[in-house]
Amino acid sequence: MTTPAPGSANTPNHHATHVDRKRFNFNMLIVYLLLTVFAAITLVPFVYLLFSAFKSQETFFSFVLWPTKGAWYQVDWDGFTLSHWYTLFFEAGILRATVNSFFISSVTAILATLFSAMGGYALAKYRFPGRAIITWLVLGALVIPFALLIAPGYQLLYWLGLLDTYSGLILPGIAPAFGVYLFRQAFISSMPDALIEAARVDGASDIRIFFQIALPMVRPMIGAFLLITYLATWNNFISPQIVIQSADKLPLSVFVAQLRTPYGTQYGLIMAGTLVAVFPVLVLFLMLQRDFIAGLTAGAVKG
Repeated sequence: MTTPAPGSANTPNHHATHVDRKRFNFNMLIVYLLLTVFAAITLVPFVYLLFSAFKSQETFFSFVLWPTKGAWYQVDWDGFTLSHWYTLFFEAGILRATVNSFFISSVTAILATLFSAMGGYALAKYRFPGRAIITWLVLGALVIPFALLIAPGYQLLYWLGLLDTYSGLILPGIAPAFGVYLFRQAFISSMPDALIEAARVDGASDIRIFFQIALPMVRPMIGAFLLITYLATWNNFISPQIVIQSADKLPLSVFVAQLRTPYGTQYGLIMAGTLVAVFPVLVLFLMLQRDFIAGLTAGAVKG
């Protein structure tokens, strides 16, 4: 009686490996099928928005997606129109609102990221009297609801003469407590104190250490926080209505909401405006998604 060689295909180890591989392939197939279903469900609103932005007022409620002449594949091209886009760009003035949103969101995101990183770096790496108290104040500010700050914030902006100005929208958001604490934790976990001491021994100033050594070490967090702040400012709907009174200074979020008039609602026009408002932030997210995911998971893995 002969026994199979250790490396032959009939060994129990090879059979177990083959079974494990088949089980792994089956599990991955289930995972990918579920992900495909969830991705399709997620894309449904975007597909609906895309078709609705081109549908005429008459066919808007008659068809869920595209107008048809009978069967679902018989597209009725007469049910589509470009009049919404002409109204947006040549009559309603959406380009001005888009520029306003780009300016407010970009400046707010850049300044908030810079000042939050500065504050977080100071709380993480400097030893000074009152540091613990300031840290607890930052943590306490995180639990204050935004609604409680609307009235005192409006009064403060009125006293400073910043109502109906871009500064009145930008300045309140350039040093959020969430960002300061986020960067504090990022610097504590990513930057050893010995590196700062070595840089000081080499003659580097504190400003040079911060910009040339500290910031590159938390680059994923910078990308993630920059994207979070940009999206939050871009989608901000309440603050512009409180601070801004001139129509030519309104951002896209308020501009699209004001497309509804007392004389009627053109839903296709609103969908077209919404598509214009969604497209830039979607492109920005696709550009920064790697840094966004890396920043969110920076403290999840130890080592």
